[in-house]
Amino acid sequence: MTGADKHPHPTVDASSPWVVDVARELLRRPGQMKTLRRDVPAPEGFGLEMIGVPVGEPIHLDLRLESVMEGVLASGTVETDVTGECSRCLEPFTEHVDVDVTELYAYPSSVTDETADADEVSRIVDERIDLEPAVRDAVLLELPVTPLCRDDCPGVVSPDPDAWAFVPAGEARERIDPRWAALQEKYGGAGRTEN
Repeated sequence: MTGADKHPHPTVDASSPWVVDVARELLRRPGQMKTLRRDVPAPEGFGLEMIGVPVGEPIHLDLRLESVMEGVLASGTVETDVTGECSRCLEPFTEHVDVDVTELYAYPSSVTDETADADEVSRIVDERIDLEPAVRDAVLLELPVTPLCRDDCPGVVSPDPDAWAFVPAGEARERIDPRWAALQEKYGGAGRTEN
C-alpha cells in the first residue's frame, strides 16, 4: 500500500499566510535550509476556554525550514500575546508566550509517510506545508488550564474585612464554620489545651 493510498488527499489553501511553498528551495534537496520570519494573524479557536490568542493578534514565526531525507523539518520559535481570565479573581490579563516548535513534514510516499498513521505526522501537500496545526498545538500546550493573573493572586476581592485577601502578611486568621463553633467554645481556640 502506498502513502497516497493509505492517507486521504488533504488540501492546503495556498493563499493562507500559514502555508509555505517549499517546491523551489527545499523539496528533495537534503541539506538545504530556508529561514522564515513572518507575522501571521491568529485564526479563531487558538486557545482554551479561559485563555487564548485573540483573533487577529499577530503571531511571530521565527523558523528554520530544513530539507531532510524524509521531508522538511520546521524548527524555531513562536511568540505572541495571549489574553485570559484569572481563575481566582476573574480579572482579565495579558501575557506573552514564547514557544519552541519542531515539526517534520513528510514527503508523499516516503518511509515516514508509509509507516505513520494519518494523524501522527504532518505531510507535504501539493509541494506546500501548513504551519498552523503545529503552531496551534505548541501554543495550546504552553497555556495553563487554570490561568492566573499572577502567582500570588489572592482571588476575588471581598467586602468582608475578615476575608483572606485582607489578612496582613505574617498573620494567620482562621474562620470557623458555625457548625463547629460549639467545639471551639468547649475546647478553646487553636493552641490552647484545657485540663
